[in-house]
Amino acid sequence: MRILATGGAGFIGSHYVRAMLNGAYPGYEDAEVTVLDLLTYAGNRANLPAHHPRLSFVRGDVCDAATLLELLPGHDAVVHFAAESHVDRSLKAPAEFVRTNVGGTQTLLEACLRTGVPRVLHVSTDEVYGSIDEGSWTEQWPLVPSSPYAATKAGSDLIAGSYWHTHGLDVSVTRCSNNYGPYQHVEKLIPLFTTRLLKGDPVPLYGTGSNVREWIHVDDHCRALQLVLTKGRAGEVYNIGGGTPMTNRRIADTLVSLCGASADRVRLTADRKGHDRRYSLDGTKLREELGYEPAVPFEQGLADTVAWYRDNPDWWAAHGPAPVNPPEQYGR
Repeated sequence: MRILATGGAGFIGSHYVRAMLNGAYPGYEDAEVTVLDLLTYAGNRANLPAHHPRLSFVRGDVCDAATLLELLPGHDAVVHFAAESHVDRSLKAPAEFVRTNVGGTQTLLEACLRTGVPRVLHVSTDEVYGSIDEGSWTEQWPLVPSSPYAATKAGSDLIAGSYWHTHGLDVSVTRCSNNYGPYQHVEKLIPLFTTRLLKGDPVPLYGTGSNVREWIHVDDHCRALQLVLTKGRAGEVYNIGGGTPMTNRRIADTLVSLCGASADRVRLTADRKGHDRRYSLDGTKLREELGYEPAVPFEQGLADTVAWYRDNPDWWAAHGPAPVNPPEQYGR
């Protein structure tokens, strides 16, 4: 079994790759993994085991058709993580997001079709749905993205669906809630707040901090991805809900406590443009069809994540320091 993971040196992709190489997924204990990653600021070669005998690493661009056509033959499946994913960056440089998220996905799917790759999993986000005041999104909910990032992910989802409907490519799409865990880039909320609090710096909280997100540990997300890869139906979308809704204010207060910091470290700042108020995914389909349930309790997972950042200052210092005055804010 040979698996290609695009963007496999990033946060979620590298966790999936490490878990597979560690034998976490039944039936894939001997799988060979190829990682294709451009190693932009968000990709880190140190996230992967450098000399693992079943790992091959290729530095390359998912938008490069020639590279894909050379690399893909012989692979049994592709898990497509590669994407620009930081909302605030998309407000300033949307063209990069269109190129990678929309163009890169189309280039990849076309290359998979031409080289006969039998299975593709496209990893997306709950942000494609926009914002929901009450209740939860099912997979049939209209896509009403608010940011350029979310719009490009929605576009990539639709392109994936078109390759199933038009060409019969065996591709499924997953949409997940906010992830957290070790190795996450410090531009995102939990690692940004954690690393700044550990250093004694203030942390920036958008608006009043009342925006609500669901949180899922990266390990639970990757287990769900493997379920969809192996048992999901072609042409289908699967929501991966975390089931733990939290306001950003509560996240900030919890991190203050876990880091042993002072509550006055949290500083309110001007709200983000078009900031979605609330996200909530209905995970019934994934639970009933594939038997999925999250396994990592949020409180324990968050405490373990803070402990990892506390124990690995060299990693996050090398991976990119948390931004300083004025804060560049955080994704999701």
